Amino acid sequence: MATEKPNILVHCQKSLNITIFDVKWIPCSARFVVLGNHARQTGSLQVCEMASSGEIKITTEVEKKEAFKCGTFGASSLKQRNFATGDFKGNLRIWDLEKTEMPTYCTAAHTEIINSIDGVGGLGIGEGPRELVTGSRDGSVKVWDPRQKDDPVACMKPREGEAKRDCWAVAFGHAHNQMDRCVAAGYDNGDVKLFDLKNMSLRWDTNVKNGVCGLEFDRKDINMNKLVITVLESKIHVFDMRTQHPKKGFAKVTEKAHDSTVWAVRHLPQNRDICMTLGGNGSCCLWKYQYPEKRVTQDSDDIEMGVPGTLKLLENIKLSTQPINAFDWSPDKEGLAVCSSFDQSVRVLIVTKLARV
Repeated sequence: MATEKPNILVHCQKSLNITIFDVKWIPCSARFVVLGNHARQTGSLQVCEMASSGEIKITTEVEKKEAFKCGTFGASSLKQRNFATGDFKGNLRIWDLEKTEMPTYCTAAHTEIINSIDGVGGLGIGEGPRELVTGSRDGSVKVWDPRQKDDPVACMKPREGEAKRDCWAVAFGHAHNQMDRCVAAGYDNGDVKLFDLKNMSLRWDTNVKNGVCGLEFDRKDINMNKLVITVLESKIHVFDMRTQHPKKGFAKVTEKAHDSTVWAVRHLPQNRDICMTLGGNGSCCLWKYQYPEKRVTQDSDDIEMGVPGTLKLLENIKLSTQPINAFDWSPDKEGLAVCSSFDQSVRVLIVTKLARV
């Protein structure tokens, strides 16, 4: 009897000669970008495509002085599809993938490694200007407008005398009109901060007790709905961001998964309630968020507070003996994805029956 639940299938895989740190689909194409470094510590940017034979072929291979850590298309137009990268030396660069000799934009964004990068306003996703956000080991989170060369439009960093924490993850959200926009940042000590860019203020902060490896809003271009946070000690936290209680903050549900570090979370572009998490034990888990009957209730003082939903595990698969450290859904083909692991391999996945979930 055929099962109705989704299946995660490995369509093809390829071993590369680099340590891989990030993978991203190129919008409107059957190609993806692989970022990492060679054993000699130089940076590698490879463009791979799905050949008609079903194999993964490298079409472009670029070696640069600094090792690449992370990348995004989120601040580019669909026509240009320029790719922004953060590297181990703290440089923010934007590349035309058809002319990779020199970046189209370059700035020394941070004094240490850029761990995470995100973009908004590009690809038709999110209102307002096209911007990038970077999070670094130097403790700062910076927002960049590529039209402005060396000065960030916003910089969130520790106050004088405060201990700096390594920022491991950043994400844009709440970009549902021309004015509103938020950045969520996660740190190595479990701190999570939500910065309101409209008012240039700290809107909310909490601590999830373990280093924040990844975080993502379920959608960037809507009024904040859900924020998913993954951490070192096998935990996934889902915060309902619609109702903020003045004392209790946002309601959340927590699940344990992977029996290892949960490296990242990525929401399915075609369904914001489905997401994939990546495990340090080499596994991927597919989840669906189920909303409660009522998302809002009142406390004893008649103040509104959120009600958390539940996370349902739809499917999981063990892909490698090494951590799955990066993952990206195709924005165009539902269920098509690419992931990488520390076994120096990239895998193209197909997730079936998502429309029936």
